[in-house]
Amino acid sequence: MSIATITSKGQTTIPKEIREKLNLRPGDRISFFIEADGRVYIQPLNVHVEDLSGVLYKPGRKAVSVEQMNEAIEQCGGSL
Repeated sequence: MSIATITSKGQTTIPKEIREKLNLRPGDRISFFIEADGRVYIQPLNVHVEDLSGVLYKPGRKAVSVEQMNEAIEQCGGSL
């Protein structure tokens, strides 16, 4: 369990263990969600480019041309 203290200005420091688990860095934004039962969840809003590395790569997948991408966008009404 991680514990933090709230200052007189309502500020707190997110414990290192939590920052590391959520991959939070200085300047990142987070969102708070409050459940009906009073539980609060924190969700990082920033996605770092390096975190996306390899997310679209699949071995054996054939490359798609820019023309094919544009055609797909047109088929969706241009609202991708």
